[in-house]
Amino acid sequence: MARSSKTARVLLAGESWVTTSSHVKGFDLFTSSDYQTGIGALTEALAGSEVELEHLPGHLVPLRFPSDLSALRSYDVVVLSDIGADSLLLHPDTFLKGQRTANRLKLIKEWVAQGGGLMMIGGYLSFQGIHGTARYHGTPVEEILPITIRPQDDRNEVPEGFLPVTVMADHPILAGLDGEWPYLLGHNIVDARPEADVLMRAGAGDGPPLLVAGTHGKGRTLVWTSDIGPHWLPNAFSDWPGYARLWRRAFLWLAGK
Repeated sequence: MARSSKTARVLLAGESWVTTSSHVKGFDLFTSSDYQTGIGALTEALAGSEVELEHLPGHLVPLRFPSDLSALRSYDVVVLSDIGADSLLLHPDTFLKGQRTANRLKLIKEWVAQGGGLMMIGGYLSFQGIHGTARYHGTPVEEILPITIRPQDDRNEVPEGFLPVTVMADHPILAGLDGEWPYLLGHNIVDARPEADVLMRAGAGDGPPLLVAGTHGKGRTLVWTSDIGPHWLPNAFSDWPGYARLWRRAFLWLAGK
């Protein structure tokens, strides 16, 4: 089905989790589980905009993330947010049945070279992630991002908070987002490539990159090293009017709109 040239269709993979808790009450023990997603604020921010957001929860990524270029071409932008590389590499046919399947990290690289837009958003399972578990270092995805990924646990917890600092205020994503931004509580530590555009830094001075833009072939790439919701991105940030403008502009820029 044809869609408006003014609309950006975005596939966001990740941003969901299941929590299992143990309850000990004297002699007795029982467990409970809870399923949650982290896209509530983003979904609300994009409502009624030119951005069509499709969420692929983490537990569905291994099976349902596109496995060929034709399927990927139905999207303008792919966002990897708090979802490790193994979830893309290990299709159930490979992990459970020992069958050969597409390397979806290589597929993403080829799709971006042909004009797709790729974004990675920070989190415990983004970039290299907690204990190095996200494992994007040394992969085809790292090769096309505007940053390099460190080989160890790259999280930086900042419980006292830090303020984002704009470096390139005239970039289309940031134009008009003036004044002091709300605080953030953490981010992944990455290194910007020399040819990339560092749009924002985490803190004053020569702070670590926070928002970095780049290109690969005919496509565009973008990283935001903090989160899109708690805990690194608190409610004070998602309630800020600039939150919706930031994400709408980011996705439209990636889509070349």
